[in-house]
Amino acid sequence: MKAILCRQYGPPETLTLEEVKSPLPGRGQVVVKVHAAAVNFPDTLIIENKYQFKPPLPFSPGGEVAGTIAALGEGVTGFQLGDRVLAVCTWGGYAEEVVVPAPAVTPLPEGVPFDEAAALTLAYGTTYHALKDRAELKPGETLLVLGAAGGTGLAAVEFGRLMGARVIAAASTEEKLAACRAAGADECINYATEDLRERLKALTAGKGVDVVYDPVGGAYTEAAVRSMAWKGRLLVIGFAAGDIPKIALNLTLLKGCSIVGVFYGAFVQAEPQRCAANLQEMLRMVAARELRPTVTEHHPLADAPKVLRAFQERRIIGKVVLVP
Repeated sequence: MKAILCRQYGPPETLTLEEVKSPLPGRGQVVVKVHAAAVNFPDTLIIENKYQFKPPLPFSPGGEVAGTIAALGEGVTGFQLGDRVLAVCTWGGYAEEVVVPAPAVTPLPEGVPFDEAAALTLAYGTTYHALKDRAELKPGETLLVLGAAGGTGLAAVEFGRLMGARVIAAASTEEKLAACRAAGADECINYATEDLRERLKALTAGKGVDVVYDPVGGAYTEAAVRSMAWKGRLLVIGFAAGDIPKIALNLTLLKGCSIVGVFYGAFVQAEPQRCAANLQEMLRMVAARELRPTVTEHHPLADAPKVLRAFQERRIIGKVVLVP
């Protein structure tokens, strides 16, 4: 089979497409024939040894896939060859086949396309957990989404709309903001050309925003906190800008607001039943076409270095999948 391999830590251009042996499942494992592998920001970190998970070299990046069951290991029940599934694998997904523990595999309902399923677990799972479990977003509240045109950002726009919030999307180009409007954003702010605080003040008549979804970090986090409504919640999703902001804690006192951490990987481990219930809810939404994950690009495996470079340079809109 073909796979993208990281043989040495480094930039995306060091990745290679190679022919390797097909994996064999061990006890309690399955082999998934990959029909779609989602590309995520952590993939850019793991290949440079900057991620919390550090697989031994060589390895394939790629943390979530959708496809069909190709082989079953000893002791695996509940699956048959050819079953349509999605799987979380942390790494190994940029390949024609990947071996994963059976508990990390979820059956796909009919009506859920492979590409949308592959895009669902990490970006949409993180976002659903953030807005539903951590922020407890309510209908009628105002949600500010920073980095709103990225994979998690557009997921926040879509879920915010579904949950009845007023969604304000902030991004750095008009092209990105057009994608946010298409996803259901009520208002848009170009924070490359507009003052974020002044625009938020105008859009909320001085009240501020109830929830901030922040996968970016950097310079805009403090401006968002200063634009918070009373009892607002800042969701700390990640730091795509590269800088971890330092917030003056007196702001939380003055606003009566909360800074809420969102670590989806830890949630999966600490609350597996609740995580599984969230995933089933999302799959039901997709099957019913209430939710349609925004997959904007499809690429062959060979394009993985180019796609990861675009991620690093923040040129990606929505979700991108590799199609082996």
